[in-house]
Amino acid sequence: MKLGIVGKKVGMTQVFDETGNVVPVTVIDTTHCFVTQVKTKDSDGYTAVQVGFGDKKPQNVGKAKLGHFKKAGVQARSILKEFRLENTDDVTQIKAGQALSVGMFEKGDHVDVTGTTRGKGFQGVIKRWGFHGCDASHGGHKYFRHGGSNGSNTFPGKVLKNKGMPGHTGDVRCTVNNMKVIEVRPEQNLLLLRGSVPGADNGLLMIRTSNRSKKQPTGRTLTK
Repeated sequence: MKLGIVGKKVGMTQVFDETGNVVPVTVIDTTHCFVTQVKTKDSDGYTAVQVGFGDKKPQNVGKAKLGHFKKAGVQARSILKEFRLENTDDVTQIKAGQALSVGMFEKGDHVDVTGTTRGKGFQGVIKRWGFHGCDASHGGHKYFRHGGSNGSNTFPGKVLKNKGMPGHTGDVRCTVNNMKVIEVRPEQNLLLLRGSVPGADNGLLMIRTSNRSKKQPTGRTLTK
């Protein structure tokens, strides 16, 4: 069972495949990733594995979490994430304190990568929703990048829900499906994936084996 792993986006580079073609890849560092808790249907009501990633000074961690890490037999971690599993999955071979490695993946595997997109602050409707703006004709003063009328007629007499409006852009949870593993370097705990992943450099990422068909194209899923 390929559980999944938590890592940090190092950046992008390029490698050459067997035929000499250039392949753009994202480098992900998964160093210091440990299992901190194994949850089962009997003890917690569902089956999952809690994973800790990143170092953190013990003096900056609360006593409750310190006890949690001590029970697992690992040093204090800065990030805790859960990988939900099916209740029928066998987790008896997974133990708290176990180190996770990218060796669980192989070249050619397909994975789903979840991260947080770059925040772009408060943006207008053209950048946020792709509005084309008003006509740049005579009399169009100061309205070139406006969204235009957003109301309705007498009935229902209000702005309808889901209308594209200016607002905060980016900084949302995003999953990229079916990313291909180009190279695995267990000795360096590095994972090279074809294409780009959500977020900026040093951003946190969750990588797990894709349960979708390999024939499906890579896509992005945004969740609040």
